[in-house]
Amino acid sequence: MKLAVVILNWNGQQLLEQFLPSVLQHSQDATVYVADNASTDNSVTFLQENFPQVHIIQNTINGGYAKGYNDALKHIDAELFCLLNSDIKVTANWLTPVIAEFDTNKHTAIIQPKILDYKNKSYFEYAGAAGGFVDKYGYAYCRGRVFDTVEKDHGQYDDSTSIFWASGACFFIRKSVFNHLNGFDESYFAHFEEIDLCWRAYNLGHQATYIGTSTVYHVGGATLHASNPQKTYLNFRNNLFTITKNAHGFLFGIITIRLVLDGVAAMRFLINLKFSHLWAILRAHFSYYSHLPKLLKQRRQSQLVPNYYERTSILWSYFLKKRRHF
Repeated sequence: MKLAVVILNWNGQQLLEQFLPSVLQHSQDATVYVADNASTDNSVTFLQENFPQVHIIQNTINGGYAKGYNDALKHIDAELFCLLNSDIKVTANWLTPVIAEFDTNKHTAIIQPKILDYKNKSYFEYAGAAGGFVDKYGYAYCRGRVFDTVEKDHGQYDDSTSIFWASGACFFIRKSVFNHLNGFDESYFAHFEEIDLCWRAYNLGHQATYIGTSTVYHVGGATLHASNPQKTYLNFRNNLFTITKNAHGFLFGIITIRLVLDGVAAMRFLINLKFSHLWAILRAHFSYYSHLPKLLKQRRQSQLVPNYYERTSILWSYFLKKRRHF
């Protein structure tokens, strides 16, 4: 099957210099692209001079992860897309089990490999770990990572299994499914757009799969660090976007509970004197309210299916029952 590995870049020359060689070394079964999001550094010149085998797509604006990939993938002829962060080191034969799964299971639309921490290679990485799920209130968590608790890799997730969402750090998807879903929702800009896409795919009957025999190492936060209030803003806002668009059941009840819980998170930032993050949550809510008519319209146009992972509250399990592992 024809596979394109597509790396989205924005002012990331140093990351390309560090991690692109491993991608080229271990991706003989794929065509490698770099989609540049209107960088103002020397990324494009650097690629042209040092990696002539890499295909370059130059987006006219920096539309973030969502629009950046939407724009770039229109120019690529392949049956399978691998959307790969620029701060990922891949390993030998990382593509082999993924291609085999797509080839043998026609119901598999989305795949994620095992994602380990580049800085601490015996542990899972926060953004994806061993595949993602969503609880009854829309909180995302992973096999190998629940809130800020990250598990050590003991081979406990070397299996292949169904998951609810795959991490955008290393995200495989059939082109036909991506196009049918009209790609990512560009109003997200970045963060949670892959969960929204997977949720929409799930509602249409598509399957996401985790392949534990494929491994990559992710730096994480190389573009937008967790301490950045903009990341707080995008995470809180886009989580509300995703619930409103996709969650099955009584929406008002779910959103009311989430708004209360977001208020608790805001108070924690206030107590810790992190005023910029408190303001980020407030901005996230203001933006959510302004987008609400559009979100409700998208909800009405969608096919909503009960998510069998929604039955539990990860907050209850983590904070009250003290459960720290998946």
